[in-house]
Amino acid sequence: MTYIYETRMQVRDYECDIEGIVNNANYLHYAEHTRHLFLKECGLSFAEMHRKGVDAVVARMNLQFKTPLTCDDEFISRLALTNEGVKYVFHQDIFRASDEKLCFRGRMELVCLVNGRLGRSEDYDRAFQNFIEKKAKKDGEQ
Repeated sequence: MTYIYETRMQVRDYECDIEGIVNNANYLHYAEHTRHLFLKECGLSFAEMHRKGVDAVVARMNLQFKTPLTCDDEFISRLALTNEGVKYVFHQDIFRASDEKLCFRGRMELVCLVNGRLGRSEDYDRAFQNFIEKKAKKDGEQ
């Protein structure tokens, strides 16, 4: 999988639990913030898309917690993007910056609701066309 976007962030003390590690829910915030920054870089605005009647929503997530981050850790959040029918699949990994140790791996499936109904968005398709990793065709498919 080839990463198409990355950003750096730092763990804030209030994101840690009593054990001194980042609470699991905060990884979802990190991943979402990374997606939002990527969308802005693609020229997409959630507010503008909503005004057009198009809402990208999370349909499913698969999360793996690997190595915990702790207070003041700097980390790198990276993403790759694939397309499966009407789903945009964000493959998101978070690495501790000091040693590139994998801390979190997530697969986030997003779909678009167009005027309240599941559908394709020309705006999202156009914005993502140069970033979506094409899946290899199976033997025998043309």
